[in-house]
Amino acid sequence: MFYIIVHIIQKHKWYLYFFVKFCWKYKNYIKASDGGVTISGGEPLIQSDFIIELFTKLHEHGISTCIDTSGMFPLTDKIKKVIDVTDIFLLDIKCINDDICTWLTGHSNKLELEFARYISNCGKRLWIRQVLVPGITDKESDLVLLRDFLKTINVEKFEFLGYHDLGKYKWEKLGFKYELENTPIATKDDLDRAYSIINS
Repeated sequence: MFYIIVHIIQKHKWYLYFFVKFCWKYKNYIKASDGGVTISGGEPLIQSDFIIELFTKLHEHGISTCIDTSGMFPLTDKIKKVIDVTDIFLLDIKCINDDICTWLTGHSNKLELEFARYISNCGKRLWIRQVLVPGITDKESDLVLLRDFLKTINVEKFEFLGYHDLGKYKWEKLGFKYELENTPIATKDDLDRAYSIINS
């Protein structure tokens, strides 16, 4: 599968025109490889108007569309319109345990879980990921809850992303405290254990 990954920088009309023209140039290759266009960020849903216009144009040319999102948005009419023009969603669930999710991100997981349910009910293709952080998001009871949640929706693909500390130096260069200072990186054994629970 071939996907063009777009990190949204701005939403001027000339950029929209340029990008659609670029995709049209590679349309045959994109379609032959069962690919499309993926919008990532930051958080792409912040620029919903741009995505609606871009994805509508891409669909006119038969090009598949995908959004990589946190799903942390209320289901407004505009967000539902974005969902209408999107073929695939890559959704991050930070942690099924709302208390842990709030501690990690500063936000409840209620919106992202509601988003996942809505995507599923719309019949859209849905891929879900969770970062596996040893000692934080890998508790057996939480993984069981995650497994049970996944069984209530239609998920085409689920994967764990093993926690690593490769971004630690950025925090240090900015003079910020790295909150996960003593957290071990996720090993293959950690991932295998988590998958065994999810697949049980």
